[in-house]
Amino acid sequence: MSLETIDRSALFLRDEAPAFLKKHGFQTTVSTLATLATRGGGPVYRKFGNRPVYTAGDLLDWAHSRLSEPCRSTSEDAARRTAKQRAATEYCAAA
Repeated sequence: MSLETIDRSALFLRDEAPAFLKKHGFQTTVSTLATLATRGGGPVYRKFGNRPVYTAGDLLDWAHSRLSEPCRSTSEDAARRTAKQRAATEYCAAA
């Protein structure tokens, strides 16, 4: 299996970005990217005229940032999420 070299500066219009992400194992939609662009939490984008464009690097960085830590079982994942939720609750209560 050969690994493809990715040009991290390659540009994708919003309607092209989901196909690029899917090719690299991350399923998303144009509407999700549009919603995240208005609410926050999505990949960094730039404007070309009035059209949003994303670099390959920004898309992949965003997708990888949404991955969880590696898990060996669903119970390990649940315990990690519970601990993370508990820590967030304690942080908010202390603020």
